[in-house]
Amino acid sequence: MSTFYYYEPSHALEQIFDAFLPGKNTGNGHRGGNSGVVRSLRPRLDLQENQENNLVTAIFEFPGVSKEDIQIDVQHGKLTVSTETKQVTEGEEKGYVVRERRFGKFSRTLQLPEGVNEEEIKASMENGLLTITFPRSAPELAPKRVAIA
Repeated sequence: MSTFYYYEPSHALEQIFDAFLPGKNTGNGHRGGNSGVVRSLRPRLDLQENQENNLVTAIFEFPGVSKEDIQIDVQHGKLTVSTETKQVTEGEEKGYVVRERRFGKFSRTLQLPEGVNEEEIKASMENGLLTITFPRSAPELAPKRVAIA
């Protein structure tokens, strides 16, 4: 059984929008049709648990963002990854036929397993992918098997 819980505070609100607003979600943060509703800005995430190594690996997509512009905060058992991308305003009106890139504040929060120490969380960034690893469960909290005599 997994000890890891995924936490997404805006999920309930997005479900309401999906249920009551017409149009199909196009996957780029906009809803189809003419509703004009923009879904919350958040980096895409792959999450993997490795029971053998007792590790969780979270990989976030941050294309075009440098590691210096990304903040990783741990507080009250939650790990929050956030950044802000700014739209280039130079020559904004000239030559654009389509603008699909999104700009603004991005944030994603994960619930950490109980007992994870901040020093055990590791992060690296390569080619726009932020990889964060942390223990799946704290060793002292891992269940212990008792042999029957």
